[in-house]
Amino acid sequence: MRVSRQACEKLLAGFEPDFEFTPVDPLPASEFAERVRRIRREAAVAGCDALILHTDIIGWYHTSNSYLRYACDWIREGALILPTDADKEPVMLSFYGSSVLLPPPGEPVGVEDIRQVGPWGRETWGRPGDTVKRLAEATRLAAAELGLAKARFGLIGDSVSGPYFAALAKALPEAAFQRENGIIDRMQRVRSKAEQAIVRAAAQLIDIGLQAAYHVIRPGVTDHEIYAAFTFAQLARGGETGDGYQVGINRFGTHISKPYGHVVRPGDLINIYVSNVTYRGYWAQTARMIAVGRITRKQEEVLEMCVEGVRRAMKVARPGALVRDVNNASFGPYIERGYVKSPETRDIPWNWEPMSDGTPRPIPRKKVKDEDWEAQGRELRHVYPATPGPNGPRLGHSISMTGMPGYSVISTNYDRLEEGMTFVVHSQWLEPMKAGCNLGNCLLVTADGIENLSCHTPLEPHRVRA
Repeated sequence: MRVSRQACEKLLAGFEPDFEFTPVDPLPASEFAERVRRIRREAAVAGCDALILHTDIIGWYHTSNSYLRYACDWIREGALILPTDADKEPVMLSFYGSSVLLPPPGEPVGVEDIRQVGPWGRETWGRPGDTVKRLAEATRLAAAELGLAKARFGLIGDSVSGPYFAALAKALPEAAFQRENGIIDRMQRVRSKAEQAIVRAAAQLIDIGLQAAYHVIRPGVTDHEIYAAFTFAQLARGGETGDGYQVGINRFGTHISKPYGHVVRPGDLINIYVSNVTYRGYWAQTARMIAVGRITRKQEEVLEMCVEGVRRAMKVARPGALVRDVNNASFGPYIERGYVKSPETRDIPWNWEPMSDGTPRPIPRKKVKDEDWEAQGRELRHVYPATPGPNGPRLGHSISMTGMPGYSVISTNYDRLEEGMTFVVHSQWLEPMKAGCNLGNCLLVTADGIENLSCHTPLEPHRVRA
């Protein structure tokens, strides 16, 4: 069944997407200037003399959050000192987290004073010292130059920022500190027209990747080759990363993970769950299913239910609609078919829930046949997922920048949709060893309704003859 390794590169021969992708320019400097104006105003209202924004590299060129990228388009690790007073220049302190990322991409917008703290440590750098302490000391020196040695600072970061923030308190004993992530977090709810264009482009890259995957899927092809086809198509047109999505193949439609060598066979159900493709710092999300040959009646029912769930949610979504109502509409087909009794989040079973008393749920032990895994000398000895239901007891969530907190499309969210909001709706149902589906579209709220950003691949499952 395996395709010859020499044939892998030929699988995409003749592929062309059915629409033309037009690249979108980076956000203009004026947009960043407006952001900084708003951030400074919020800092003043919070009583802060300056803000300190921090992020670090968490592996393979990924930062732990996007606060610096949002404020000035800096794409690597750093600490930005942003005085509240507009007549004081911001200072960027870069401390190098072992990921070599040099501009042009990431050249900070509106920041001229960039200082290289450098990495410290005997083993790697041959220089005794602690990078976090050196960064805190560099912050102290810069703060003193700005007349902020005794200032009140608003801190914006994440859990990775904890050691640095603790070191700051020691380096600046006469200063005061307060957490102010909310200043930037609140700015993520509604996207500007320029941001919308970038999210739309990210969604288009997903659709191009999916079309490439559809082009290569056939019996005998591996999950590695499907993943590679998707990745090549979107990266070749400007996607930033190739690790933000999953592919799952088995006879039930319940698998979702990274490729491991599964060979496509008649009767397989494939889930391509594009958790994110990132473009210019913003990501989009889409999920699609592929049926290879004939599948069971139960599996067809679940696929039909999830398609209808997404469509009902999209019908309700519009400016002024309660987020809760969008979520609840999607579970109507589930209720009608007897899969759930209520759209309320606390009543919905889901794949990763603990026991009813809150204790950990044992994963069922059972040998599950998987000849491609067994051919590598391993066995699948548990049933995943452990329980039937969607991946989570909600319909979806906001679309944002990496590491930014967002809102959920869930029964407990009584907010109203506003023009400019971007979010994903994905209907899911996984029933262990029987059937599974995960289908979703990326949506933009417009002045009079919604725009389906995932419009270049049909929501309905893609069918492959076998």
